[in-house]
Amino acid sequence: MNGAESVVRTLVDSGVDVCFGNPGTSEMHFVSALDRVGGLRAVLGLFEGVVTGAADGYARMAGKPAATLLHLGPGLGNGLANLHNARKAGTPIVNIIGDHATTHQRFDAPLTSNVAAFAHTVSHWVASTRSARTAAADTARAVQAARMPPGQVASLILPADAAWSPAERSAPPLPRVGAVTVPDTAIGHALAALRSGESAALLLRGDVLRGDSLITAGRIAASTGARLLCDTFAPRIERGAGRPSIERMPYRAEQALAFLSGTRHLILVGAQAPVAFFAYPDQPSELTPTGCEPLVLSHPHEDGPAALWALADALRVSTAAARNAHRPPDLPLDGPLDTEAVMRVVGHLLPEYAIISDESISAGFAHYPLLETAAPHDYLQLTGGSIGDGMPVATGAAIACPDRKVVTLQGDGSAMYTLQALWTQARERLDVTTVIYANRSYRVLLEELAGVKAGDAGATARTMLDLHDPCLDWVKLAEGMGVEAVRVDTRQAFTSAFRTAMARRGPMLIEALV
Repeated sequence: MNGAESVVRTLVDSGVDVCFGNPGTSEMHFVSALDRVGGLRAVLGLFEGVVTGAADGYARMAGKPAATLLHLGPGLGNGLANLHNARKAGTPIVNIIGDHATTHQRFDAPLTSNVAAFAHTVSHWVASTRSARTAAADTARAVQAARMPPGQVASLILPADAAWSPAERSAPPLPRVGAVTVPDTAIGHALAALRSGESAALLLRGDVLRGDSLITAGRIAASTGARLLCDTFAPRIERGAGRPSIERMPYRAEQALAFLSGTRHLILVGAQAPVAFFAYPDQPSELTPTGCEPLVLSHPHEDGPAALWALADALRVSTAAARNAHRPPDLPLDGPLDTEAVMRVVGHLLPEYAIISDESISAGFAHYPLLETAAPHDYLQLTGGSIGDGMPVATGAAIACPDRKVVTLQGDGSAMYTLQALWTQARERLDVTTVIYANRSYRVLLEELAGVKAGDAGATARTMLDLHDPCLDWVKLAEGMGVEAVRVDTRQAFTSAFRTAMARRGPMLIEALV
């Protein structure tokens, strides 16, 4: 057994069963070990941003870490943007990052870099294996670190000689560290706020946005009149029929302040107090309005579900929660296609327990409420604001949940960051339907231009925000990667195309001209 084989065996023994990778020379012994060990599904991505984004999507849906295999500092660097999103999502990921052999590092070869420095920018835990004898133990520690609540990015640097040298054995899995118990004082403060008779809201994030915890939050809201909120970009929400309604914090600062206006108590459950995405002239960064008191029921690393149960028990709330009925939005009448019509069709035809990966940016945000009474589904969002995660996250989610339809709602500009995900979807025969909002621009940046008071966009400025001349041809791009595609520009045509996609299995792309 060599060091690479001990790493693979330890990953499998620790419950990691998928590795998304884009390997190079320094990772060849790891690649070779995959056949000898078995039990670790290897998924190739053609760009490291697809690899890291897919690991994020997989872990969000599977509830356990995925592994990535990355090639030295530059390979890691290519995947940093989606590791940033994963870190903000609290997603458990174990990065295995190859490095030059320790004996070779002093020569400053072309690919030599400070891999640890790259890794620290997006990781909660970083270590470098010193020899093949410690590789297995280091891997077990990496998996344990990734599983730390609410989920962490753990990066293990594996020099090539630590991979090829003899190793004695794999390492047994280390015990999982549970979430920290919420103190009684925090429950008491939330209890007092909800009993005060003053307006209150629960701002939810993390695992309290799904399963029994979400229903418990709904029971509390039904009994006390408190609003249920989530932040603007929550990692995963269970939405649709049978689930309580969750109001989404607006993106714009002035809208968020109006949204919270009149709220006296903002109870944070796994969430932080809301802040603006960016600083804007003459606008606040903190979005808690005057007179509103934020209270922490649970921090992200604490046991939010247990805290909600304790709060519901103390309030003696009813066992009933207000749940959405199944009332899909009406199909739009025929005419030119627009963004609202796209969301109406998606909501009307969405199958039960589908998964939506939403990176529609400006195109879809306003129409988010249309899915409130659609069929029950999971909703995954762009948590860290680093664009290019929509299609990779969908790819990983489809591997985690192969029996569920996955739908990507994707802006055309951000799609170009990681369009290679389509190739992986075709290769793995994943059941993903990608809807491209083709508005031929970075439209959100036109809004930002006004928001930061940078002045009107002149001809030169508009060239930096516009995707015409030439226009992207998403049908050809998708077909070139093995994915069937169609272009539509009317409501009727989009309805027909989306209906077809929902009725069949396998990857498909719909370019929606809006």
